[in-house]
Amino acid sequence: MATRSLYSKVPSNLPYFCRRLKSSVAASISSGQRVTIPKLEEPYINLDDSKELFSSVTTGKLMASTFTLHVVLNEIMIDLGSWVMNSRLMKSPLSREVLLGSIEHTLYHHFCGGKTLREADRAARKLWDSGLQAMLDYGMEHADDNASCDQNVEEIIQTIASTKSHPTSQRVSDLLRWEHKDKSLHLPWKLHSFPLLSDSSPLYHTATRPEPLTLEEEHDLELGFQRLIKICENSLEANVPLLIDAEDTSIQPAIDYFTYYAAINYHRDDSPLIFNTIQAYLKDAKERLVMVKNAADKAGVPMGFKLVRGAYMSSERQLAFSLGANSPIHDCIQETHACYNDCAAFMIEGIANGSGSLILATHNIESGKLAAAKVVSLGMKKDNQNLQFAQLYGMAEALSFGLRNAGFKVSKYLPFGPVEQIVPYLLRRAEENRGFISTASMDRQLMR
Repeated sequence: MATRSLYSKVPSNLPYFCRRLKSSVAASISSGQRVTIPKLEEPYINLDDSKELFSSVTTGKLMASTFTLHVVLNEIMIDLGSWVMNSRLMKSPLSREVLLGSIEHTLYHHFCGGKTLREADRAARKLWDSGLQAMLDYGMEHADDNASCDQNVEEIIQTIASTKSHPTSQRVSDLLRWEHKDKSLHLPWKLHSFPLLSDSSPLYHTATRPEPLTLEEEHDLELGFQRLIKICENSLEANVPLLIDAEDTSIQPAIDYFTYYAAINYHRDDSPLIFNTIQAYLKDAKERLVMVKNAADKAGVPMGFKLVRGAYMSSERQLAFSLGANSPIHDCIQETHACYNDCAAFMIEGIANGSGSLILATHNIESGKLAAAKVVSLGMKKDNQNLQFAQLYGMAEALSFGLRNAGFKVSKYLPFGPVEQIVPYLLRRAEENRGFISTASMDRQLMR
C-alpha cells in the first residue's frame, strides 16, 4: 500500500508528495452519466515552441535527458536491462557494483531525486524554481513484514517533517470481496468506510468463502491502522495531504478500505487530506469513482482522487486468464483513453460546482489538452487549488512545461532512495515507456 504526501508552501510552501506504507451539470454528476469534453479550437497548451517550453532547463540537462530518452526508447536495451537485473550478475559483488553504478549515472539520475531525503529535497526545490511542484516518493516497492512497514512509516514522517504495512493483504481483500457477494457476512474488524466494489468489479480472485482472519492477522491489521493513523495525524498537523497508490486488483479492495476510512476520519474543513488513486484501465473505474464521490458528498466528507491509467495490465490479464475469468482491463487502449477522459470530465464538473479534488496524472497529450479545454469552458481558474496535473520526473517534460506555461498547477513525481531499492521502480518506468513512445519521442525531438 503506497502513501504519498503533498506540501503546499515554500520554504514551508514547497509542494511535496511522499510514499510508502506498503467528480454535465450537477444532475449528471449525481447520476454518474457520461460527461463529454468539448473539443475547443483554441490551443490552451502550446507544445510547439521548444525554446519557451524548456527555457528553465540547462543545456547540459537537455543533452543528458536526450541521451537517456534515446536509451529508454530502445526496446532492446529495455529487455537487456531487465534480463541483467534478474541474472546471476547481480549476485556477484563486483558485477553488482558496476551495474548499479551504471544505472546510477544514467536512468537513476534522470528519473530519481537522489539517494536521501536531503538530495530529493534539493531536486524538488529546483523543480519549484522552474515553476513545477514535486511529488516525493520513498522508493521501496513492497513491504511484506512489520519491520519494513515500520521503516516506511518513519521515512514518510521524516518527509512530512521536512516541510515545517502492508497489512492490506490478499486475505483482507478476499473477505471484502466475499462480503460484497454475500451481504450476510459479518466482518467484526471492519470499520466505517465508503463503497469499495461495484457489481462490475472483478471478484474472481475469491472463488470460495474465505476463513475469518486469525488473531495474528487481526493484530497485523490493527498495526496497519495504527501506522496509517500515525501518518494521518502527522500530515494533518503539517497540513500535508496524502496520496495513496493503487495496486493490482487482488489487494485493491483492502487498500480502498484503508484509504476511505482515513478520508472519513482525517480532513481539513472543506479540503481533503486523503487522495485515492483510480486506475482508468479497469472496466469498473468510472462506476467506483461515482459511487465513492456520491457517498463522500452525501456524508459531507471532502474527498480527493488521483486519476491514472494503470500499471499492471499484463499481470492482471494473465491472472484473469489463468482463473478462467474475463480480464478486468479494458479490451483496447481507446477504451482506456475514453474512460480516463470521462472520469476526468466527471471530476472537473464536480470541482466547478464546488465538490471534490483531482490530480490528473497523465503523460497523454490529448488527455491533457481535453482537460485543459474543459477547465476553460467551465470558466474555472486554471490554478484552481482543487485541480492539478502530474507527470513522472524525467518523462513527458514538454507536457509538464506546456501546462505550466498555460497557468495550470503541475507536479513531477520524484522518487528517492538507495539505488538498489529504486532499481525495480526504474525497470517499471522503462517498461511503461513502451506505452509512451510517442510522448517520449516528442520530448526527445523538442529537446534536440
